Amino acid sequence: MGATAAQLRANQAARQFVEVVDAVEPVAEQMCRARTSGLNCDFQIVVDDRADQPPNAFQTVDRFGRPIVAFNLGLINSVENADELAFVMGHEAAHHIRDHLTKTRESATVGAVVFAGIAAISGAEAEAIKNAEQLGAAVGARTYSKEFELEADQLGTIISARAGYDPVRGAAFFARIPDPGNRFLGSHPPNAARLEVVKRTAASLGL
Repeated sequence: MGATAAQLRANQAARQFVEVVDAVEPVAEQMCRARTSGLNCDFQIVVDDRADQPPNAFQTVDRFGRPIVAFNLGLINSVENADELAFVMGHEAAHHIRDHLTKTRESATVGAVVFAGIAAISGAEAEAIKNAEQLGAAVGARTYSKEFELEADQLGTIISARAGYDPVRGAAFFARIPDPGNRFLGSHPPNAARLEVVKRTAASLGL
């Protein structure tokens, strides 16, 4: 019995994912080692194989500091070409190379201390101080989030280009995700701003 159309698409998406990982991961690791000192650059690419999750990819580190770039099936199956997948992979790897997780934690800590201090000086009760600390941590964590996303777009453009992909074509992925606009304390910049960074960076590379 032959494979269904859905199975064929899934198999094609899986092959494309493996090919992109094989091309992008070594470039990301090479760039990580060239641009950082003391940072673990041994990327691990993992897949969340739950089929009921909305498209998503993110970067984190394990308890030993090894960088992890995670994709779920929703994202792997939703990209329209290898360029889009390579751009997303380069973007997430760039977050680690720019050490954004550490910087976000530091911003959250500063925000928590500042807000709690203001509440304490104003004579607030213990519960109010705790709430202010939590709010401060949230505000602090988002203080540079838009800037970090644009930095990751810029470096992700370079990574995907050096891996042999077209980052401008890859950034077309933005056109199919909700545009966050320029909301106060939003975590992501407007899609138009992100695309502009990609185009400008690609032009600087002669693409």
